[in-house]
Amino acid sequence: MHTSEVKEAIRAKYGEAARRVGSASCCGGASAVSGCNPITSNLYDGAEKDTLPEAAVQASLGCGNPTALAQLAPGETVLDLGSGGGIDVLLSARRVGPTGKAYGLDMTDDMLALARENQRKAGVDNVEFLKGEIESIPLPDNSVDVIISNCVINLSGDKDRVLREAFRVLKPGGRFAVSDVVTRSEVPAQVRQEMLLWVGCIAGALRDQEYIEKLQGAGFRSVSIEPTRIYAIEDAREFLAGKGVDVDALAPQVEGKFMSAFVRAVKPAPTDAPCCAPGCC
Repeated sequence: MHTSEVKEAIRAKYGEAARRVGSASCCGGASAVSGCNPITSNLYDGAEKDTLPEAAVQASLGCGNPTALAQLAPGETVLDLGSGGGIDVLLSARRVGPTGKAYGLDMTDDMLALARENQRKAGVDNVEFLKGEIESIPLPDNSVDVIISNCVINLSGDKDRVLREAFRVLKPGGRFAVSDVVTRSEVPAQVRQEMLLWVGCIAGALRDQEYIEKLQGAGFRSVSIEPTRIYAIEDAREFLAGKGVDVDALAPQVEGKFMSAFVRAVKPAPTDAPCCAPGCC
């Protein structure tokens, strides 16, 4: 599977999802509003949803709620990788307040148009949606306090590059705080090979230990992965249905192996660097 093929498949699927808000979701089932999809359902509480345009909620294609876990502070600059319809950007903008800023980055024109319309309806000024790819972030070095993302990094065919770019744009001491789909053990080869499953958030997921190693390799420290939901066999049947695979054969093989997780890491500040001078310890 070539990276370019994956990217074009993702662009096509998410463009269609933006055009059909309310009828498609990230992982292939019903919309998040319906609460039917095992990954996208029940991520945001009523108070959060009440502050947002309905279209932003309907276009929620994630696997977690990074804004609830990222501990955003007033005045901070936040970047959402793969911002989709803008739900996490708009929630972040309210948390960082008028002295802060929230960027959303997406490569799909239809999603960007939807997000900007949701921003207009929400009346939020401290937001900017950027067109680009998460493997090449169009922001300067050391410009962001917090990076969030919601069920997007697992879709990339070059996760090392994504994590290097995240490290580059974060300020020293900046935080990486994303929700993602992660595996807990080996996944059947057939799942890895299926394009539809990749586009549907499953096949591109990293093993938990591999995710940690890639973050550390990019330069991050204080890396942790916190499970937020582990998917059971009935969930497996739900997200494998309609993907052209033998659900009865594959579901028991993936049961309990996939989880939504909150992935945390920190870009070291200069004072965090190990001291190698004589007598420093």
